[in-house]
Amino acid sequence: MDDLGATLDSVGPRLRALRRQRQTTLADLSTETGISVSTLSRLESGDRKPTLELLLPLAKAHGVTLDELVDAPPTGDPRIHLRPITRNGLTMLPLTKRAGGIQAFKMVIAPGARNRPDPQVHEGYEWLYVLNGRLRLILGDNDVILTPGEAAEFDTHVPHWFGAADEQSVEFLSLFGKQGERAHLRARPKRAD
Repeated sequence: MDDLGATLDSVGPRLRALRRQRQTTLADLSTETGISVSTLSRLESGDRKPTLELLLPLAKAHGVTLDELVDAPPTGDPRIHLRPITRNGLTMLPLTKRAGGIQAFKMVIAPGARNRPDPQVHEGYEWLYVLNGRLRLILGDNDVILTPGEAAEFDTHVPHWFGAADEQSVEFLSLFGKQGERAHLRARPKRAD
């Protein structure tokens, strides 16, 4: 029972952190979830114990699972549950989790985030594929806009930067090889002669 109490006590600070990370107010979250502002405030401060009826809409609003919301211990599920990382308006969801080789990420840039180009260089090779929105890519002297279905590949030793091309969010896939590995693409299957 002590573990359960500690788990429930940690939900309030986690809720507050998620709300602040999304830069939303209690009033906005109340509108989104149908939970009163006072109940949300008491949940965040720990003055009210969370219930399933309260946690379900909060998990949905914050885009996390119930397990993530309460920081539940692993249940023996062999699958890897990758968690998104959000920094400065850029959310990265790792799609692979292995040492070495090419790493895959789904990336989302929030509206208005990363709008000041700051080209960087580092080890590796990168491949980008735009899913939704418009991605601005500065690569050396080139400044291009990629739209859904378009891709770019480049050596990351070349100064580069990417961000939303306008005030809309942009979603894209990134394949990145730290040691310069490149993706091997095949346009169509080989035909038998």
